[in-house]
Amino acid sequence: MDELGYRVPKKINVWNPTMANLTLMALGSSAPEILLSTIGAVTTLGQPGDALGPSTIVGSASFNLLVISGVSVIAITAENDNKPDRDTTVPVGVKKINDLGVFAVTSISSLWAYIWMFLCLEDQEVTVTEGIMTFAFFIIMVICALIADKINARKMKKENEERYGGVALSEYEK
Repeated sequence: MDELGYRVPKKINVWNPTMANLTLMALGSSAPEILLSTIGAVTTLGQPGDALGPSTIVGSASFNLLVISGVSVIAITAENDNKPDRDTTVPVGVKKINDLGVFAVTSISSLWAYIWMFLCLEDQEVTVTEGIMTFAFFIIMVICALIADKINARKMKKENEERYGGVALSEYEK
């Protein structure tokens, strides 16, 4: 309740935004490639698989990593960087990564994914063990990103409390 006795709604995040981006968004945006690859694998059991499914997944991931990241970086200019709640600690038109820990985890994981794919496909066969390990690497990446996100949230909360005199303004408490 506020000082006048009115009930004030409080925002409660059901999903951590980092967790949602790494799981739900990834699955949703990659569903067509995953389905295409699964259909290709199931219809050619016992035979050499088709290259369309895996090639589509690699191509889509490469596009997302390189082109989407590049467009995101160049999209902010001094002319369109005029949000009232923008970070005033960086010059106008400069893009800042607010959570470098999560960015580092996902960047390293992306690079590892390409190395792991090369290692798995070196012998032209993907084993069940390699599939299980690939899924385990995904779970490890999500857990590491979530830990990095929580560390950043604590750090931001502390900085906001110091800057604004005890008022918590972290993303999770707005």
